[in-house]
Amino acid sequence: MGFGWNFDNSYARLSDTLYASVGLHPVSDPKIVIFNEMLAKELGLSSDELQSEEGVQILAGNKAPEGSFPMAQAYAGHQFGYFTMLGDGRALLYGEQMTPENERFDIQLKGAGRTPFSRGGDGRAALGPMLREYIISEAMHGLGIPTTRSLAVVSTGEKIIRETDLPGAILTRVASSHIRVGTFQYVANWGSFEDLQSLASYTIIRHYTDIPNSDNQYLYLLQEVIKKQAELIAKWQLVGFIHGVMNTDNMAISGESIDFGPCAFMDTYHPETVFSSIDTKGRYAYGNQPKMGLWNLARFAESLVPLLDDDEDKAIEIAQGQISQYMGQFEKYWLDGMRAKLGLFDQEDQDKELADELLDLMEKNQADYTNTFSALTIGQHEKSPLQGKDGFEEWLQKWELRRSRQTQSIEESTELMKNSNPSVIPRNHRVEEALDAAVNGDLSVLERLLAALADPYDYSSEYEEYCIVPETQKRPYRTFCGT
Repeated sequence: MGFGWNFDNSYARLSDTLYASVGLHPVSDPKIVIFNEMLAKELGLSSDELQSEEGVQILAGNKAPEGSFPMAQAYAGHQFGYFTMLGDGRALLYGEQMTPENERFDIQLKGAGRTPFSRGGDGRAALGPMLREYIISEAMHGLGIPTTRSLAVVSTGEKIIRETDLPGAILTRVASSHIRVGTFQYVANWGSFEDLQSLASYTIIRHYTDIPNSDNQYLYLLQEVIKKQAELIAKWQLVGFIHGVMNTDNMAISGESIDFGPCAFMDTYHPETVFSSIDTKGRYAYGNQPKMGLWNLARFAESLVPLLDDDEDKAIEIAQGQISQYMGQFEKYWLDGMRAKLGLFDQEDQDKELADELLDLMEKNQADYTNTFSALTIGQHEKSPLQGKDGFEEWLQKWELRRSRQTQSIEESTELMKNSNPSVIPRNHRVEEALDAAVNGDLSVLERLLAALADPYDYSSEYEEYCIVPETQKRPYRTFCGT
């Protein structure tokens, strides 16, 4: 029956300024660690064939699939505010798989070896970080948040050198595309006007086909990307997700979450929460994510200035006008999402104040973010992390009075809350537990965690263990980029 590959490679038909064709860097002893059979089916791929000996060679980057065009994409980026030339330094894009539903998805190998953009790096990845990306990306998918996906992780049979010797691995990542804000920055700085125009037109065709015909489609592109990012970051905030490295090369134009390195989910609520070991000044802290989205979008708008109007001053004015609308859009998406988390169907002027009062109580009392909303959802206030805390009973009365003023029943309100408040998130101690076991050859812990994360709104007693808050740690939890 074959593997089911159906590549198109439209990106390769753009200017070669945007990429470098690359050769393969075989590994010695590849083996499947984990494989996503459901995703393979959605892509029109054969799970059995891909897990065969020949299939593993493809997933390991030892043999290119039929119809592929291996390349490394060029891009730049502001990393913690500093602009630099980047590109796929350890990733190989096989091409674009066309699914049975005629959808287009990039198939990329992460950790596949050196490319022209490696900048002295080895181009490889370690097993732990690749499994972390698998866990987090599939958790985001389960939560209903736009995200890249993970098809497989294979071990390479080789060691890579970081602080210590680590087992090597390659992740097969699936994305609507890998076009980033940094892609546009790269072309705006090092490409021609024609390259920039070609990339923008291609992005519209690939991701924003509903943009109306107009004399200025690039303005609509800017508007749509702003809208997508406002909605995405609001979704992050609503589940307590902290990306960790919101550099411009880590913001996808498609509106998908991408590049899960030092990311994590918040337990105790606090706006200044940071997990990344490299974010020493809190630039990408939980509470800063909305305005860092604004900062990144401003860089995207700058790259589009030549396309917005022939008059540079007018183009800058147009760009500034669009960027100024972002925060209002974010706040609307966030408040709509918070209303749903509180079981509110309609709108009242005091809703934001109601939500802010709850968050203030959570911050003051170091309450668990997810479990606070879970307890409200199931109506077991005695299990709330805020139970017995000053001000909580008064807030509950205010909230229940607010719910009573809407036409929908309490049962309908509760159902809305169940669909908006996950009971299970990839808590940091559970992720570490699964990674430690998997790296040492025990995949059962990882598989059970993934099963729980696949349906986080289920409120099943089967996965109650994943709702338990970790014991207080002596040191703050830290995550690392794994590069």
